[in-house]
Amino acid sequence: MDADTVVGTELRGLRRRRPEVTGAVLAGTDGLLISSDLPSSDATHLAALAAASFGLGNRVADTVQRGEFRESVVCTTAGCVVTYPAGRTALLTLVTVSAADDLEALHEEARAVARRAGSVLDTRGSGGVGATAVPDAHAPLAVRTPMATLPTQLHRPARPTWRRPPI
Repeated sequence: MDADTVVGTELRGLRRRRPEVTGAVLAGTDGLLISSDLPSSDATHLAALAAASFGLGNRVADTVQRGEFRESVVCTTAGCVVTYPAGRTALLTLVTVSAADDLEALHEEARAVARRAGSVLDTRGSGGVGATAVPDAHAPLAVRTPMATLPTQLHRPARPTWRRPPI
């Protein structure tokens, strides 16, 4: 059985066992969609938003130094959207119709599904996911490159090369 079948089976099984889950999306940490059980066509958008939410949540968790990121929860008037890390390069996002106080039982089962799906994707390797590993939280957001290390073709000439056209 290939990884896509296993992941799809996990997502469908979670929705069967938990009727409050109306949709599930498995995405890479880079925001690319891996698998979806979402009835609407917004799975690619939700995958990108889940990656952004994960990146922010992971950064906050590292800043406050209270352990590893476990989940990101967005509660609305009609339900919740919960994102869990799934392995090294994936995220499991669930859309629910539950209120925030009903989520505790869902968290345990969803984390188990995320662990199983993540282990399948991690063993599959980086060939099919397209996701990149979670960056080091202490790494700089940008790195400056000194001009002296750039190729000489990129340096500007000392004098301008433009000349006034003859009259």
